[in-house]
Amino acid sequence: MPIDAATSALNLSFPPTAAATGFVIPQSRSFTVSVNPVVLFSILDHYLRRQEKQHRVIGTLLGVRSEDGSEVEVRNCFPVPHDESQNQVAVDMEYHSNMFELHKKVNSKEVIVGWYATGANLNQWNALIQDFYSKEVLPPFQAIHLTMDTDLKNEEKLLGVKTYVSAPIGTSAKPENCLFLPVPCDIKYFDAERSGLDLLASAKDQPDRSTTLISDMDNLEKTILAVQEMLDRISDYVNKVLNGTIPENNNIGRFLMDTISVVPKIEKLEFEKMFNSHLQDLLMVVYLANMTRTQLAIAERLQLLI
Repeated sequence: MPIDAATSALNLSFPPTAAATGFVIPQSRSFTVSVNPVVLFSILDHYLRRQEKQHRVIGTLLGVRSEDGSEVEVRNCFPVPHDESQNQVAVDMEYHSNMFELHKKVNSKEVIVGWYATGANLNQWNALIQDFYSKEVLPPFQAIHLTMDTDLKNEEKLLGVKTYVSAPIGTSAKPENCLFLPVPCDIKYFDAERSGLDLLASAKDQPDRSTTLISDMDNLEKTILAVQEMLDRISDYVNKVLNGTIPENNNIGRFLMDTISVVPKIEKLEFEKMFNSHLQDLLMVVYLANMTRTQLAIAERLQLLI
């Protein structure tokens, strides 16, 4: 039975051993969690496709761990059907097992690292579901519980992604008697994914919340303007430091030295010549791509006429 919330007494017990209770011993070593943006989009898609009377959705988190177990990277996830009410909760364990077996055939390196749930708050059923996933995670690691505030009830009006691990609590080791402890979490993406994320983020400023792909030339112009803005900002900072307007910062100075040291020393005319040559090559590739697209469209229409 869950701990009575009306009592003012809180009994803590030492972490039990796995042999005596079946519980996994919590790790004393601290670790961090990084989440791939694909996981967040998959959770949002699952939440939008939920049944009409379903208040929240849950699913399995897949990922990899570092060799020392200090970092967990969540790379993928899949939804798991469940039904919960005020009196009971039911999770389709067979569906969970079948989906994981199919996923292992595609990517055998990713393992179960925990589970996710939508909603900002933890309820009485989270501990029972956490106990189930603790048995699915390879020992001696713990299952990670990720929550996402899809209702935007926080003050910042953000998704509020948080991660937790559990520890047993109470005089007896029962699955429902556990304490959720927050762990550091950040969003980790690759350089190739940055352009897609920036494009999606630009849709928030549009009235219809939609955006279109920009051409290569527009993307090049946008990148050059961003680099020029950063150079102006750095130049303004250096001038203020030299004038004594603001105090110097040793960390920023080291970052600037590292950045300048990797920039090749090229004459202005030579750099301009190289840039124009690269720009001409880019324009030629764009021209050939448009010509190929036009020829394919014409061939397709001729095929329909025949």
